[in-house]
Amino acid sequence: MKRDEIWRNIKGNKKAQVWIETVIYLLIAFVMIGLVLSFIRPKIEEIRDKAIIEQSLEVIRDIENLILTIGSPGNKRLLEIEIRKGNLIFDCTNDKVFFQINSKYVYTEPGENVEIGNVMALTENKGEYNVVTLERDFSDVYNLTYKNEDMLKTLNKASTPYKVYLTNNGEISNKIVMDFDLE
Repeated sequence: MKRDEIWRNIKGNKKAQVWIETVIYLLIAFVMIGLVLSFIRPKIEEIRDKAIIEQSLEVIRDIENLILTIGSPGNKRLLEIEIRKGNLIFDCTNDKVFFQINSKYVYTEPGENVEIGNVMALTENKGEYNVVTLERDFSDVYNLTYKNEDMLKTLNKASTPYKVYLTNNGEISNKIVMDFDLE
């Protein structure tokens, strides 16, 4: 059969025409869905990262409130911390608490430290992503320790919340010693 004969047979066959049209419409629909997703997905990621950053700012504030209200030496308190993305870092050597996340969201003006309450926020542009850092410095009044040592402890993304215990270990050299420990 020649090409013209095949075309006439397809053209005359209504069922074949319906199937060809259906396939073409499905292909057009898939292309349209793909285009929409390619534009919407980055925005969804940005919105999700913004929410995570805001929640992490609240976690740092919760740690600060716990430290301020723990009371007399020997008192111990529990704080459950959920980390869905990023890292929470206890820098006990420098008496600071950090939260760091690689994000497409620009939280603050890149390269500029912005004070949000007692927390410093910094966004650094690192190519496709931004590194957003939230930092709370406790060095003026408190000496932070992890398991009674000046060390760095990083809490990474986890499916279950971390159970962080904070204990007031009294005062040494005019600074209140706050000890962190994990269960």
